[in-house]
Amino acid sequence: MSSSSAFLEKLRESFDQISARKVIPKGEFLIREGEVEKNLYLVESGAIRVFYLTEFEEMTIRFGYKGSMITSLSSFIKGTPSEFYIDAIRKTTLKVISKENLTKLANESMGTLKQYTSLLENLITQQIEREIDLLITSPTERLRRVLERSPNLFQEIPL
Repeated sequence: MSSSSAFLEKLRESFDQISARKVIPKGEFLIREGEVEKNLYLVESGAIRVFYLTEFEEMTIRFGYKGSMITSLSSFIKGTPSEFYIDAIRKTTLKVISKENLTKLANESMGTLKQYTSLLENLITQQIEREIDLLITSPTERLRRVLERSPNLFQEIPL
């Protein structure tokens, strides 16, 4: 088991012990642009999306469905206003862990700190993959890459 997987498993166990549960009806927002994100969420059921709003359109950045961890990452890490919106595209049940509790968990030992660092490295790598997807001009190639990473996407996300 990799360091990030070990921390992820520990985090999932911690969600069961120290998290709150939140239900978001379809169409409601978890966070809006300009708000500061203070929590990390584990999707238990339903589906949510992260999107950026321009003057002309909504640009979906990411989807979350059962088993996904989601947050407005930059806002969560830096404590700055979010540039993104997160809303429920189906009725969604989430487990919620505060940044404070996540930090306590990460700092329990050198081992968990290393695992947390590995998890962050994986999140950064995923972000780079999505940025590459946005630079690829061929819709067919973009779709192929997305399905490689998330083969169940279209079973989880309503069209």
